[in-house]
Amino acid sequence: MAIASVHYLNWGEWCPQKGIMGVNSISHRIDTILKVFPGRRWYKALTPFERLISTVLSQNTSREATIKGFENLRKRFKLIPEVLADAELEEIKQCIKPSGLYNTKAPRIMELARIILKEYGGDLNSLSRLPPEQTRERLLKIPGVGFKTADVFLSVVCERESFPVDTHISRIAKRWKVVRENAGYEQIRAAFEAVIPPGKRQRVHLSLIEFGREICSARRPRCANCPVYEECEWEGKRQG
Repeated sequence: MAIASVHYLNWGEWCPQKGIMGVNSISHRIDTILKVFPGRRWYKALTPFERLISTVLSQNTSREATIKGFENLRKRFKLIPEVLADAELEEIKQCIKPSGLYNTKAPRIMELARIILKEYGGDLNSLSRLPPEQTRERLLKIPGVGFKTADVFLSVVCERESFPVDTHISRIAKRWKVVRENAGYEQIRAAFEAVIPPGKRQRVHLSLIEFGREICSARRPRCANCPVYEECEWEGKRQG
């Protein structure tokens, strides 16, 4: 399926079966969650390139580990493509070690810096000025950049109306029955984008991540503290 066609999927096109939650119910839960977890924009003080680097570091790790690796890297290097493209690989690895998977993330960071220098003259603004779907397609061609990184770039760096899906949001979507249990990234993204209006998606994305970390965690979720406990139909929810 073409990338552009996924973005505009209609809710009824792929969620028609009995058991999938309705639009109004999802919207109500989201509004409730936003009152408790307002969706803090932690990245406002970062440059576009720093935001992209932090996105790479955040893959498969906690926020605390991401911040530690990022701060180590920023203390050692000036975080611009020109510097990281020519940095020593081992030095980058040591800096970002707290974020995990440093043997994979370090060369990925260097490759991103080199591609941004070569293709865009080191200026991410030229990429962010393209139409969102074109930006997304170009990002997905970069080695190591997947759907989540591309969508985070659109949302966080470009301030565009995208809805990135991380492990927390995926878990919530399936527990809430927003999508089928075997739904993939693009289906989950399309489901939320069909429900969440433009101008609200960035806040909801950040809010659901906080909710997933603090309440609806993978192991031992704190169901007793869940603000939407009574509405939740997840079979595995914990009592009391």
